Amino acid sequence: MQNVINVIGEPSALRTPRPLIWLQRSKSAALVWTAMRVWLGVMWLQAGVSKLWGAENPAFLHHGGAGVVGFASHGVAAYSWWGSFLHSFVVPNAGWIGILVALAEFIVGVCLALGLFTPFAAVVSLVLLFTYVMSGTASVCAFYALFAIVIIAMWRTSSWIGVDGLIAGYRQRRHNATPTSSGVTLGVVGRKINDRKVVTQSAAASDVTTPGALSIS
Repeated sequence: MQNVINVIGEPSALRTPRPLIWLQRSKSAALVWTAMRVWLGVMWLQAGVSKLWGAENPAFLHHGGAGVVGFASHGVAAYSWWGSFLHSFVVPNAGWIGILVALAEFIVGVCLALGLFTPFAAVVSLVLLFTYVMSGTASVCAFYALFAIVIIAMWRTSSWIGVDGLIAGYRQRRHNATPTSSGVTLGVVGRKINDRKVVTQSAAASDVTTPGALSIS
């Protein structure tokens, strides 16, 4: 393994290209990533609301997850093993899977729209899209997946304007305030130590001069 590393180099030693660093940390680019994040969140919110309270409610929250059954039974699976998974696991458990899908879409939408737990929400978004594509539903999944990947790759700035940014700002202020207070405390302690040294030296000087004064008298 060491010989291979010597030939191709150490991955941790590779330098990140400057354009990528700029895209990840630029406040101007953050506006673009934020717009993508909010738009994707709104799309998931619409899908989740439709399943929880809208027209798709009976198919996902009632009737044993009839919507999930139809989706798993009539879709063209990407691979035979995935089709076996759909028929052997998803269809028999369609009731609770329908509720899970509806809640997941709604929660992911809220998190992305607000910028809360942004990277995690984007990963869950990719997982949902993966299951949809594997089950034979392409639609706009590829477009959504592209947005989710960008949000994950640019997580520093894609979550900056949102709840994650507020939390990060609070932690930074708290972290920056701690060394200052400790520095003040150390300074006070240092001054007290110096004052004690001065007092000790003064006392020692007085002890030295006093015998001389006695001998003169």
